[in-house]
Amino acid sequence: MKEKQVIISIGREFGSAGHEIAEALAEKYQMKLYDYHLLREIAEEKNVHVAELEPYDEIPKKGFGYRTVKGYSNSPQENIAYMQFEHLKKRAAEGESFVVVGRCAEEALKDYEGLITIFILGNMDKKIERIMRLHNVSDKKAKEMIIEQDKKRKAYHNYFCEGKWGDSRNYDFSINSSKLGVEATIELLEDYINRRIAML
Repeated sequence: MKEKQVIISIGREFGSAGHEIAEALAEKYQMKLYDYHLLREIAEEKNVHVAELEPYDEIPKKGFGYRTVKGYSNSPQENIAYMQFEHLKKRAAEGESFVVVGRCAEEALKDYEGLITIFILGNMDKKIERIMRLHNVSDKKAKEMIIEQDKKRKAYHNYFCEGKWGDSRNYDFSINSSKLGVEATIELLEDYINRRIAML
């Protein structure tokens, strides 16, 4: 099934179960999953503590006091973003097949034939229910969390990518996980991915 390189990139709205879906796909295809844990690998390589990097993960560059000189930025958000992009590119260049959540992978890895880009969205009411359950918060707090997280993801993505976050034209497959539920969404995506792999 994986004789040729396959990279599955998952973009997602907060509360859409995008991460759960990515985990299921990684398990299904026996691939490594790159998500927020990616920072641990980078921290080990750079010999720094991961706690120093985590506050800047998938966060857009803030303010106007930062500048870039000879290719180096003094913005921690920007530097950590590019470290993740380069780490993913290195893994891809080595021929590794993997699943990656967010991190502008559909842009960073766009030159790879085996890249399959997916965006998971959801209805607000279903996303609120999910966040209430997972984080044990009120419906009001859940909605605030969703709006805030998606605002950050959109700003981060749109800063580093040409295509706009969540725009279906920038992904191979966009799906509303609220319509079928998580399990059926995974099954549908597996069928699509299998068909794409067969074409490689």
